[in-house]
Parts: sequence; structure tokens; C-alpha cells
Amino acid sequence: MAKVLVVDDDAGIRELIRLYLSGEGLDVMEAGDGREALILLESVQVDLVVLDVMMPHMDGWELCRELRRLQPDLPLLMVTAKGETAHKVKGFQLGTDDYLVKPFDPLELVMRVKALLKRYRIAAAAAVPIGEAVIDRSTFEVRLHEQRIVLPLKEFELLYKLASYPGQIFTRAQLIEHIWGMDYEGDERTVDVHVKRLRERFEPLGAAFAITTVRGLGYRLEVRA
Repeated sequence: MAKVLVVDDDAGIRELIRLYLSGEGLDVMEAGDGREALILLESVQVDLVVLDVMMPHMDGWELCRELRRLQPDLPLLMVTAKGETAHKVKGFQLGTDDYLVKPFDPLELVMRVKALLKRYRIAAAAAVPIGEAVIDRSTFEVRLHEQRIVLPLKEFELLYKLASYPGQIFTRAQLIEHIWGMDYEGDERTVDVHVKRLRERFEPLGAAFAITTVRGLGYRLEVRA
């Protein structure tokens, strides 16, 4: 049973989320602010965190930043009353995986939680299937239409990262950090160059996926029907 931590200073919101997620068979834990959440996570392992932005003591921005430092692979769903694009951009830059604006439909929250949990289970696998392609980290090759395609290391790592989280938006800064490392001193445009090369390699082969540009944010991999 997956464990979900709900962090919100509004007890009514926490109870609403608990009601719907528990109804889907998820084990739900609660914290009233960021500090309480971090103390709880010292002794309990969870599979996903739903966090509000506006909280006392430690807000959602700071909590998101700290969780990404402590547990970089923990799925994060940010819930907030602020729907401005600038807040969404800030959330993605800090490392949130998805974003939901209050007032929200509880059923939509359930679907997003399930999608995030599924996305991260895919990411934990060594071989990631995307349509007819298989991106295999154990051999560092892509198998597509009975072809075995060997990519330069950084191109492979970039494709593997995007394919491990289909539909998730990654900023250029996040991709630089994940693929090239914190000490990389080059330009973020190197991400654009590598994405262009991947598109040029796989589009002519009829791959069932596409790396799309999300204007003002970054890139995501989408699976074609």
C-alpha cells in the first residue's frame, strides 16, 4: 500500500484529501506545516507528498526545496490557491512534479496522485518502454522496430530521464543538474542542442514518442497514441 503525506495547515483540506485517497486504498498521513512534515519524515518513509504553499513556520516553497535536497526521487504534488503562471514556474523550478490549484476537484487530485505514483514506478525500472521503443539503461541502448540504437552518453541520459517521467515538465536548469551535474559551467542551451539531436534521430524512425517544448518552462516527453 502506497503511503501519501498530506501537508496543509487547513485541517479541513487535509481531511478531504485523506477521505478521497483512503477510498482508493492509499495510506494517508498528515502534517500541519513544513517543519512538522520534515520531523515526520525522519521516522517514516512515504511514496508521495501532497503539499500546500501558504503555511506557517515553513511554507511549501521551502519544504519543496528541502525535500528535493533530502529525497530527490520523492514525487511531489503542490496544491495552492495561487494559479498564476509565475507560481507554477517557481514550483517546477523548485522541483515539484505536478501542480493543482484550489478549489480543486478531489477526483482530479486522486487521478494526479495515481499518475505520479505510476510515473515514478516506471522510473525505478532499468528498462523503460515507450510505445514500441525500449530505453534500456543496463545496455545504454534504445531498441526500436528491431533496431538497436546506441546514443552518445548525454543524449541517452537525457532521453532516459524524460522517458522515465512521461508527461512531466522538466526545466532546462533541472535537466542540466540531473544530466550534466551541479558543477556544469556551460550554457543551458546545450539542452536545446541535445533535444534537437534526439528529435532528428527518432522522428524519421516513426517513434511513438515526441519531446515537446513547453513554452516558458522546458521540455516533456509525450507518448503518441
